[in-house]
Parts: sequence; structure tokens; C-alpha cells
Amino acid sequence: MPQLAAAATVLMVEDEVLISHLVADWLDERGFAVHEVTNAEAALRYIDDGGAVDVLFTDVNLPGDMNGAELAVKVRERRPELPIVYASGRYSCSGLGGLVPRSIFVPKPYDPADICTLLERLTAG
Repeated sequence: MPQLAAAATVLMVEDEVLISHLVADWLDERGFAVHEVTNAEAALRYIDDGGAVDVLFTDVNLPGDMNGAELAVKVRERRPELPIVYASGRYSCSGLGGLVPRSIFVPKPYDPADICTLLERLTAG
């Protein structure tokens, strides 16, 4: 029997728990492993503690001292190759003052199926 490839892991940073669970359920059904956190500080702790992550999917507007755009900068310093996807219903791509290199912005509201397809493309082999 052929061995299945390991599931890609998404680090999802979203403070709206219902949105996070909805998207995580969609991703889980598509074969992703999902680690959900509600703020940037928890995301950095997860990465710094060696947690598995193949793509960062972060809301821009987050509680705490760091927003998703600032998180992306810090994650890029730690993991230069990591794909990053920003999402926001409040900000536009240009309103962020620029994105880190090799990242993507998606406006809210988004279709969870479209996010799954996007993350599949970003994590494909």
C-alpha cells in the first residue's frame, strides 16, 4: 500500500472563533492539519516552540499588541520560506502599507472553499 504524504499544517490566527472553526473544519475535510490561535503572540510562541507549520493564515485585525501584518514580519524573520496569507474585512492590501515578500492578501468575506484551494496551491509539493 502506498504511503500517504503528511498533511500540510496551517497555522490559523483568527480571533473570531466561529470563523476560525468554520475554516478549520473545511481545511480538515480537505486533508490539512490546522493549529488555531486567537492572537499574534500565541502564533509566535507556537512557531518558536517548534510547532509544525507549512503556511501561516492570519487575520490582520487581531487583539493584543501585534496585528497580523506585524506578525507576518516577525514570522518572515524566523521562517523566510513560509507562505503567508493575510485576510481582512477592514483593511485592503494597499491599506496595510505593503505585504511581506511572497505573501497573499484575501479580502473578507471569503469563501472557505476558495481558501482551501489557495492553501492547497501554496503547499503543493
